[in-house]
Amino acid sequence: MTKPSQSFATTIQCNHRWTQIDTDKNYAERRFAIGHWLLAIGRLWLRLCRAVSIYGSPRHAYGSACALLLGLTLTAASAAEDSPQLTLREAHEAALRSHPEISVADLKALAARQVTRQFRSGFFPTLSANAVAVGAANDNTRLSAIGVLNNPVIYDRNAEGLILSQLLTDFGRTANLTGSAKLRAQAEANTAQATREQILLAVDGAFFAGQQAQSVTRVAKQTVAERQVFLDQVSMMASNQLRSELDVSFARVNVEDSKLLLSKAQNDVQASFAQLANLMGLREQKTYQLVEEPLPTELSTNISDFVQLALRARPDLLSLRNSQEAAFKFSRAERALRYPVISAVGSAGVVPIGNSTLGDNYAAGGLILTVPLYAGGLYSARQEEAELRAHAVDENLRDLENNVVRDVRIAWLNAQNAFDRLRITAQLLDNAKLSYQLAQARYTNGISSIVEFNQAELNLLSAQIAYADTQYEYLLRRSALNYQTGSLR
Repeated sequence: MTKPSQSFATTIQCNHRWTQIDTDKNYAERRFAIGHWLLAIGRLWLRLCRAVSIYGSPRHAYGSACALLLGLTLTAASAAEDSPQLTLREAHEAALRSHPEISVADLKALAARQVTRQFRSGFFPTLSANAVAVGAANDNTRLSAIGVLNNPVIYDRNAEGLILSQLLTDFGRTANLTGSAKLRAQAEANTAQATREQILLAVDGAFFAGQQAQSVTRVAKQTVAERQVFLDQVSMMASNQLRSELDVSFARVNVEDSKLLLSKAQNDVQASFAQLANLMGLREQKTYQLVEEPLPTELSTNISDFVQLALRARPDLLSLRNSQEAAFKFSRAERALRYPVISAVGSAGVVPIGNSTLGDNYAAGGLILTVPLYAGGLYSARQEEAELRAHAVDENLRDLENNVVRDVRIAWLNAQNAFDRLRITAQLLDNAKLSYQLAQARYTNGISSIVEFNQAELNLLSAQIAYADTQYEYLLRRSALNYQTGSLR
């Protein structure tokens, strides 16, 4: 049999040789498979030593451990070969590139810019061309029953010409409409950014949920393997009248219970991958090896800094502020409806065919002053409506600012609590490991019953799951805090 040190050295040499010659895209996956294989070896030898101490028969313990090693090695190698690695940054980039909601938000922002161009066009002259061909019944034709003031004389003619008109002033209406449209375009751009951050927060949630489920799956697989080995040992000892059938029954129940945990964890992994695929804009679900993210440092105790950052940088707040300013500019534009409008008009053209009194060409220009005198209260009603809507947006902004302050404080408290719970569960895990070792020694020496050993094993399993849960919960709480402060990128 190859010694552990020799096997480890051989594996390192193979790993070094792969490092030198393997430059294709599967390099990371192969390194990942080797790491899992080495980890399985370490865990196997630990279980083998425990089995020898409990069971008292190295031959049977070694046989069970070798079978366990083969299964773990094949499982880890298969998973590493079939599942590509995925980092959180790569998931972010895929979501930002492919998620439909982000595309919708960007298209709406681009459309809002075109509204600004529409209103700004009022500052520029308009030029149009006309071509007229008229035939009259006789030389004295008059239009008598018409609904507008117009020259009633009609001549036979063919004429072509240009008409140029230019707004001189409308006392701020066009300027305010343009400014309002520009602010609404900025609001749409900030809304698009808010949509991005919402998608990124959802990606973080699915990513960390997947890592949490994968971590619990690893714990569950290890627990199933260890309990199966223990069941085999206790069954053999019971056949030799060294343990009771009650011990075998307890061990068998523990194996089935760990299989239930494994089944649920595997289902959670697939559910999180389905959510992650949806957020990344993929229709086909894929299985990944999610790369671990480093734990952030401890939070600052000055919560006011986070509140001020949120009030400055939250894109939804910026969007509503833009909408508020746009609403007030629009109310000023509506007030300008009661003011005069001054514009210049010019026209020139030729009359190649027509009555001799018309001449061969024509040109004219002038100023037009339009003064609204009475419209049945239309203009004042429109102004009042715009001002009321502007004040409503102002109140919406104040309410959102209050909600942002509240949400930031809650997010900070949740993140701080998650960090404290992470520290507590780490201590809990250490104590659970020590308790498990003591209970195992007592059971091995026949001092205690299997009930005490099972309780210690259950405490260890709960502590391992709790530590995995709090670790990824802390990452998710920090992501939520970044979202609440507008710094999630």
